[in-house]
Amino acid sequence: MDTSKKLIVYMPALNEEDNIQQVISKLPNELENVNEIEVLVVDDGSNDRTAELVQELGVTVISHHKNLGLGVAFQTAVTYAIENNAEILVSIDADGQFDPQTIPYLISPIQNGDAQMVTGNRFFNKRPKNMPKIKYWGNKQVSKLVSFVTNNKFEDVSCGFRAYSVDALYQLNLFGTYSYTHEVILNLAFKGNSILEIPIDVKYFIGRESRISPNIPKYAYKTSKIIFRTLLDYKPLYFFGNVGILNLLIASIFVIFMLTHYFITGEFTPYKAFGFIGLGFGVFGLIIIFIGLVADMLNRIRLNQDKILYQLRKTRK
Repeated sequence: MDTSKKLIVYMPALNEEDNIQQVISKLPNELENVNEIEVLVVDDGSNDRTAELVQELGVTVISHHKNLGLGVAFQTAVTYAIENNAEILVSIDADGQFDPQTIPYLISPIQNGDAQMVTGNRFFNKRPKNMPKIKYWGNKQVSKLVSFVTNNKFEDVSCGFRAYSVDALYQLNLFGTYSYTHEVILNLAFKGNSILEIPIDVKYFIGRESRISPNIPKYAYKTSKIIFRTLLDYKPLYFFGNVGILNLLIASIFVIFMLTHYFITGEFTPYKAFGFIGLGFGVFGLIIIFIGLVADMLNRIRLNQDKILYQLRKTRK
């Protein structure tokens, strides 16, 4: 079993003055095989007393001058954890939805070397109490999409209660600002990391508006964009190749129909247009496949850059 020297518990916070002190007070002061626990709050542009109340508790706080997004807040935490020699980074919401006493179970697979990332599964017992049905349905659809893209089985890819090994932190190369939850899983899964889900309890407070997804269509659009971009980054040939092959299949249907008519009647009329339509789809399909080949080449360059970034972060420790 790995003896983790330092663990950082990270909380993103946006106007959490009503809850954050209570949540921090419930965090464990000591953990098995952990020599040091540090609490980090990233104040993402709060306009209330969040940062002031955190500082009163002697907790490390990094404040953004304005609201930059949950994705940027997480990247701030990752950079801080690496620079301050954390062995494990735990992320937990500042609103009291999750039980901090679950942290030992969250980090145990990482300490045992069984996973590089562990994430909470809020849906092990179906829809949590007070969780809106539409939000539950949306989360399940995103989980199915991420599972399909990564060839893994995930039930909850949007949970913010997670633990990361330092090796996983070294590998992360993120671009999303709105959120990070899906991009992180995609990023680490494509690099062959072991990601585990563990069942956790969650509280949904009636009347409390979600910070990340108050508008379901907007949330769906932004998270789909992140997933789409990550898919293009790590599986471009899969995406462009399938689109190209689809166009070639459509082209073949038009051409085969026209040729069949020619062999039966001895003339192309009145289906000459089908030949031009088929040619158009065929050329377009070949262009898309060529783009996929170029994107795949660029993807290999990106993967090499990720490896260089990984080594640089590792040697800086």
